[in-house]
Amino acid sequence: MDVTELQAAYRRVRCATEGLCEPLQAEDYVVQSMTEASPVKWHLAHTSWFFETFILRPHSPGYRVLDEQYEFLFNSYYNAVGPQFSRSHRGLLTRPTVANVFAYREHVDEHMLTLLETTQATAETDIGRLVTLGLHHEQQHQELILTDLKHLLGQNPLHPVYRETPSGAGSATRPESGDDFRSGAVPALTWQEQAGGLSEVGHAAGGFAFDNEKPRHQVFVAPFTMASRLITCGEYLEFMSAGGYQEPEFWLSEGWDAVRRNGWRAPLYWEEHDSEWHLFTLNGSRRIRAEEPVCHVSYFEADAFARWARVRLPTEQEWEVAAEPLARDGNFVENLNWHPVPLDAAHPDQSVATGDERPPSHSGQLRQMFGDVWEWTASPYTSYPGYRTPPGALGEYNAKFMCNQLVLRGGSCATPRDHIRSTYRNFFHPQARWQFAGIRLAKES
Repeated sequence: MDVTELQAAYRRVRCATEGLCEPLQAEDYVVQSMTEASPVKWHLAHTSWFFETFILRPHSPGYRVLDEQYEFLFNSYYNAVGPQFSRSHRGLLTRPTVANVFAYREHVDEHMLTLLETTQATAETDIGRLVTLGLHHEQQHQELILTDLKHLLGQNPLHPVYRETPSGAGSATRPESGDDFRSGAVPALTWQEQAGGLSEVGHAAGGFAFDNEKPRHQVFVAPFTMASRLITCGEYLEFMSAGGYQEPEFWLSEGWDAVRRNGWRAPLYWEEHDSEWHLFTLNGSRRIRAEEPVCHVSYFEADAFARWARVRLPTEQEWEVAAEPLARDGNFVENLNWHPVPLDAAHPDQSVATGDERPPSHSGQLRQMFGDVWEWTASPYTSYPGYRTPPGALGEYNAKFMCNQLVLRGGSCATPRDHIRSTYRNFFHPQARWQFAGIRLAKES
């Protein structure tokens, strides 16, 4: 990527972030609905703080910050940089104003583009590598803007619509062995054999990857079987109708405690009206569609569903081995759905081998492996063998969170298409539900 391409990538990503804000009113930028979710205004400022802190301050001689207080206000968790404003109180920051934050972004953009031009930075230079990291960091926050905003709007009894969907945008008994699912018009769930054996996982040389995707290393994966598609709302309704939220036998101890403590009886954003389930989406509130993938479930709920179905969740190594040869197609943020969609509506030929120009669509393929929903795995988020924490403050980006979290794979309907890879490792605490997270099953061969 030469300097012109890097500048274009910078402009494209920064503009995409602001494009997500076009439907918002001033009030939507400021409010924080829970500690785990940040106000839109904070995301806009923090992503600019990242470029300022790690690129402009150390690499742009004579750069002058717009406001010294922003270093404290918009530092997320980098202790090596300095203290941070309380995460749980970000919604109290009515000042700086939204206009001030957009002025901050403009200030940073002007100096970033000048720096790229004067240094002739390419993706292979030190500055270029930092810029690329910053752009992928901003893409993560683009997804968080949508998930956090959805949680905020979801607390409002008026069920406000973030943005209308553009035209053209894209039984109640427990199964015996996990192979009896049927749901609406989607293809029947089938089980795809995976040979396993000695495999390599993790990011190989070439192209961008986060440090937690490295180093590439060998693992032995026993033969296993992967579900051909995601679990649907209709199938999850079967679990609910069979008493899934009432029977402790399906739940891990902490999961059962979460069910009772939080009063869970359905996925997040589901509400029952006159014996019929509805859900809240960024496009408004509507009835559940049985054929669309279920989302906004915690790891505990995904694991309980798998136990009820007499199967299990895949490990992250199994998921990556199965996904690596597949095309990176799916329902991403660019599809403008902002919600998972039924299989055939978005994926007529999805997840087929890369390199085939017009491959056939058939039930023998793994489908929906990318996009729609992040897929919970059974793997704890830990470092790979041989991993070394990067030096300096950026070493805090991923390494210090490698404890008490679970890995998710594949991206979601809120993920930018060019941001995802088969090696990408997302991670959340097992009780988290506000992310677009869903369920894929696996079992032994």
